[in-house]
Amino acid sequence: MSEQHTELLRFSTAGSVDDGKSTLIGRLLYDSKSIFEDQYETIRETTARRGEEGVNLALLTDGLKAEREQGITIDVAYRYFATPRRKFIIADTPGHIQYTRNMVTGASTANVALILIDARHGIVEQTRRHAFIASLLQIPHLVVCINKMDLVDHSEEVYEKIKEEFSEFSYKLDVKDVHFIPISALNGDNVVDKSTNMDWYGGSTLLYYLENVHIGSDDNFIDCRFPVQFVVRPNTDEFHDYRGYAGRVAGGVFKKGDKVMVLPSGFTSEITKIDTFDGELEEAFPPMSVTLLLKDDIDVSRGDMIVRENNIPEMSQDLELMICWFHDKPLQARGKYGIKHTTQDARCVIKDIRYKLNINTLHRNEEDTEIGMNDIARIVIRTTKPLFTDIYRRNRNTGSIILIDEQTNETVAAGMVI
Repeated sequence: MSEQHTELLRFSTAGSVDDGKSTLIGRLLYDSKSIFEDQYETIRETTARRGEEGVNLALLTDGLKAEREQGITIDVAYRYFATPRRKFIIADTPGHIQYTRNMVTGASTANVALILIDARHGIVEQTRRHAFIASLLQIPHLVVCINKMDLVDHSEEVYEKIKEEFSEFSYKLDVKDVHFIPISALNGDNVVDKSTNMDWYGGSTLLYYLENVHIGSDDNFIDCRFPVQFVVRPNTDEFHDYRGYAGRVAGGVFKKGDKVMVLPSGFTSEITKIDTFDGELEEAFPPMSVTLLLKDDIDVSRGDMIVRENNIPEMSQDLELMICWFHDKPLQARGKYGIKHTTQDARCVIKDIRYKLNINTLHRNEEDTEIGMNDIARIVIRTTKPLFTDIYRRNRNTGSIILIDEQTNETVAAGMVI
């Protein structure tokens, strides 16, 4: 496979503080030969200067100065690396409770969520929180890395006990694919290379799993959704009558000759051509960015959506959402906010706060409607114009929104259509 057609896998890491997330990523990068010698030398010198033993691979990902000084992860750090089989984007997200919103941001586009558990402590509150957020964000694959196995004498019993406990908890959640791997990020056991200390484990290493997990069906290839970002009118002699609609396919497969409908107008037409920077295509599917040309001259502008006649999204001004609140100023009941959905901008009012969710017990609290930073809640909103949505579990692109404070233009919440 050429470099261009190597599949891209996005994964996020989550775990409690000091579970070794940053060390694990450092180990992955180092053992898969994805860092340069000079980077390695720098962190070796830093480790020695700090009076620590060995080489602290966590320093590879903790990019903020404050993170390095305090030895914690605060912001989402994105790292890129590639093996001959796949390209990877890692979102290293924080473990602290007060950074839940950073975790939601980092995990929202992931195919795989890695949840780290310290073998000595087992499942803690943060493990449950992260597993719940992964299920809320409908991340298709969950890998539970039971780390620091070297500190429990590589015990199979400890591994099995944690595995059983996590499985019991995950039945309550909407998680389809869960995989367990015992590792030692510090020593590299089962990260890139098979561990000789854990002969009892017959499964794959973490890198092998990441290279081979099937992610082709993670996107929705059934419901055709094409939010228009931009109308292309070059107005040159060469392209005198050219009129294309550029955007990114959010669902389904669009082919030349397909009969399509434009929302909200309801006009129908046929796709005559699918253009890209590299030339013409016969078909387009998620997450490709293309320009569609239609047979008829109809009025299409940014924010419109091209779909199939017999399969249209929900068109409504009333939406039920699960939201994660990002801002230190709490959610205002009856408050007005800006809303962004695919390529549409609108305004909305908060009609109702149904309940606040306790992430640790999954208890729904209908009395408490004070929604503050990092809280997760179910709300109902009314928008100024109809949005074309699918439920989030069917399509993560057309099922997600963000709310914006109109005074400051800051993003205050991320929401999923129920």
